[in-house]
Amino acid sequence: MKIILFDGVCNLCSASVRFTIEYDHKQEFKFASLQSDFAKRTLSERGINEDLLKTIVLIKNESIFLKSDAVLEICKGLNGLWPIFYSFKIIPRLIRDAVYDLISRNRYRWFGKKDKCWLPSPDLNGRFL
Repeated sequence: MKIILFDGVCNLCSASVRFTIEYDHKQEFKFASLQSDFAKRTLSERGINEDLLKTIVLIKNESIFLKSDAVLEICKGLNGLWPIFYSFKIIPRLIRDAVYDLISRNRYRWFGKKDKCWLPSPDLNGRFL
């Protein structure tokens, strides 16, 4: 199973989830906001302090991917040309994560923030945990 944990109040993160849904034709990905009880419990069970996470998290089977690794793994699982972005894996993580962190630090300023988590439409409810 592939589970994406995302910042539910972040406009960029919510748009990324909608993008993933659109290109996940096999419906392999499930979603939960980092603010949800499910995410808090799941991260705690894996020894990860969710208070330190303000980032996307991908749980793929028993592996956990953070930051740019999560984004690249998600791209790898999408339909269309998006898996080509996985080739950015050759760039050292230090550099990839520095770019990720720059975007992450500024995401509310650049893309905005909601007062509460984005809610999926009823036909997508089954994809959210």
